[in-house]
Amino acid sequence: MHNTIISVKDLVKNYSEFQAVRSISFDVYEGEIFGLLGPNGAGKSTTLEILETLRSKTSGTVTVGGFNLDKQPDEIKKIIGVQLQTSGFYPGLNLVELIQLFNGLYNRNVDPITLLNKVNLADKAKAKSKELSGGQKQRFSIATTLINQPKIIFLDEPTTGLDPQARRNLWDLIKEIRDAGTTVILTTHYMDEAEQLCDRIAILDEGKIIKLDTPDGMIDELVATGFERPKQVKAANLEDVFINLTGGKEIRPE
Repeated sequence: MHNTIISVKDLVKNYSEFQAVRSISFDVYEGEIFGLLGPNGAGKSTTLEILETLRSKTSGTVTVGGFNLDKQPDEIKKIIGVQLQTSGFYPGLNLVELIQLFNGLYNRNVDPITLLNKVNLADKAKAKSKELSGGQKQRFSIATTLINQPKIIFLDEPTTGLDPQARRNLWDLIKEIRDAGTTVILTTHYMDEAEQLCDRIAILDEGKIIKLDTPDGMIDELVATGFERPKQVKAANLEDVFINLTGGKEIRPE
């Protein structure tokens, strides 16, 4: 039996005459990585923003962590962490000072170095966010979502623009967060990322869920129709070459 931590029933979001989300329903289970996939304009970000209490819905029922979105939005905010596509931090503060600032905002007392160790950034404790590489900025952004010890974190295209090493390092971090008991909801345009990370996936198109299953289940169903990819010519690809030559998955100082 799976414990449902998010329940969405007949969710609709209209912008005047345009229907961005068209009566979608799905459940997210506690402790899984759940992916929302789809082309641009499919309704992914709108759906996420509604679940995050950042955008109003037109109709439907949403519960997050047992709290009703209409009646208890403030309770939902207490149990979620949100990492957006772009994050802005005070440029004059270093990472320790930024974590201390978030501690005050969340009324928490998280040790900055312990948190930075968790995301492999302890060596950057005195650095300002503008001095970080793209992968480091994303890891720090995710770290800030963990300060209030959320039951659920939302990641909107977390690896966009990262190099192959940084992407794979971030994959490992996301899996570690899930393995520690936090439910993860993410969007991505990288199908290899979704296949590697997600326990289940909902594919949206034109505001509707057109498929919801595990990655393996979706692939097996497609193969059963007789679909065949062009035969693989080589047993590796250029990304494998890059990772092999530049040192695997270890996180190096930058």
